[in-house]
Amino acid sequence: MDSNENTHSLFDCNSCFLNRLGILSLNESDRQKICGKATQLHFKKSESILKQGATSTSIGFLHKGIVKFTYQKDPKKNYIMTVVSGPKLIGQANLFFKERNIFSIIAVEDCDICFLDNRDVMGVLANNGKLLLAIVERSSDMFQSSIFNFISLAHNHVYGRIADILVFLWENVYLNSEYDFTLSRKEIAEFAACSHENVISVLSNYNKEGLIGFEGKKIIIKDLKKLKEISKNG
Repeated sequence: MDSNENTHSLFDCNSCFLNRLGILSLNESDRQKICGKATQLHFKKSESILKQGATSTSIGFLHKGIVKFTYQKDPKKNYIMTVVSGPKLIGQANLFFKERNIFSIIAVEDCDICFLDNRDVMGVLANNGKLLLAIVERSSDMFQSSIFNFISLAHNHVYGRIADILVFLWENVYLNSEYDFTLSRKEIAEFAACSHENVISVLSNYNKEGLIGFEGKKIIIKDLKKLKEISKNG
């Protein structure tokens, strides 16, 4: 965790998804074991939240903001596995791959995150199957998007892959047909496993075809149905 921001309360713990989930299946003693020592941090755009290969010590609750999960194959190859927006649990794979972070998590825009110690969480999960199941289910939901992205990479041409990403961002991250394009063209290229030039060319063609429009950094999806057809057909 690289943020050097202070640790004053950034948000009300009662609004925390994990806290609300815990209330359903935890007694107060166990809830305090998980949440009592939680640390709230603010991360600025592009800051590293968890680093691939670093010692795994915590999971996080993304209260507000957008983050990307990245994997670096070598110093020149960086892949975006998925992008998620809060509120959402992040880094819970660290509960099951205990020694090292298996990927990096980086702020796409300013984020508020609450960190929970792995040992405290595992100590409670060992005696609470309902909470364990709930966390596993939410982990599965998150990694499902990564799996679908890699299926797209394997079977779709660049034109279809970028349509996949636009649809995914609209439906799962920005939740609106008009949004500030907080992912750079370089990041879109890393998400689609293609070149920066490919991204610029495809987005330009989508614009000419009337599928999207631009207002500064804002992208406006004008024809979601057509983008979904391109995504489906590859």
